[in-house]
Amino acid sequence: MAFKQVMEVYELLDSAYVDGYEVAGLLKKAGLEDVEVKRIAGAKGSTDFIKVKVPGSNGKVKGGSAPTLGIIGRLGGLGARPERIGFVSDGDGALAAVAIALKLGAMQKKGDILAGDVIIATHICPNAPTRPHDPVPFMDSPVDIAAMNRHEIDPAMDAILSIDTTKGNRVINHRGFAISPTVKEGYILRVSEDLLDLMQIVTGKLPVVFPVTTQDITPYGNGLYHLNSILQPCVATAAPVVGVAITAEVPVPGCATGASHLVDIEAAVRFCIEVAKAFGQGKCRLYDEEEFERLKALYGPMDHLQTLGKS
Repeated sequence: MAFKQVMEVYELLDSAYVDGYEVAGLLKKAGLEDVEVKRIAGAKGSTDFIKVKVPGSNGKVKGGSAPTLGIIGRLGGLGARPERIGFVSDGDGALAAVAIALKLGAMQKKGDILAGDVIIATHICPNAPTRPHDPVPFMDSPVDIAAMNRHEIDPAMDAILSIDTTKGNRVINHRGFAISPTVKEGYILRVSEDLLDLMQIVTGKLPVVFPVTTQDITPYGNGLYHLNSILQPCVATAAPVVGVAITAEVPVPGCATGASHLVDIEAAVRFCIEVAKAFGQGKCRLYDEEEFERLKALYGPMDHLQTLGKS
């Protein structure tokens, strides 16, 4: 269970004064030594990017061969101050990511060390702007998606789970969390059977998959509708990306306060940790490598969808 970590991180992030250095202090206190914070300014303010590397027993950090899992907490901001008071729904991705790091630190102290390295990244911004979106308003961010991808994606990540609140829509009618099909180099691939297995084990329920369109896997800024930014890491890496969406039965604005359900976030945290355990051991595949190569041989590369397209 990770309720302790989720609650501790929530209390820390639910503040008008929190910053990345305070979060880094919490993680270092938990025994995590490789914690990096970068304050980046944009046109609409600034935010603190934080990246944590949790070394595995057979991970690359120690010269091993186990694959590295990347976990990205996607969000615009933790708060929309001064327009809204308190922690907003959009902050759940950062909350989950930091709680995962904190739990992994606690596990290592108790002797439970994963085989592969885990790299966790997110950003900390308590006063982000908002922007219009249909059917409910979205949170905006002080920096653009390209900056987020630069600071959150690490070349060492062999696969990525992107956690994001995904409640501002009418197409996911489930309270809890849902996963996406795997996206890689412009292809929307079949849903990973290994991830479905782990999801139903963690939740004790049938797995839930949310729909993904071609528009969703193209970069922001091309004028197309996007469900949200959950799959934006896929435009900046060749690694397979799966979205882990924290969801609701009804559309909930990203800028809404009082809308975070810690039980749902904790379940997503446990799921990501179980994926990290299995992925580092080579027991969890996000996609079928042979089938992917067959797709490219039959239909050619689709990586042009990772660009802004034709002018």
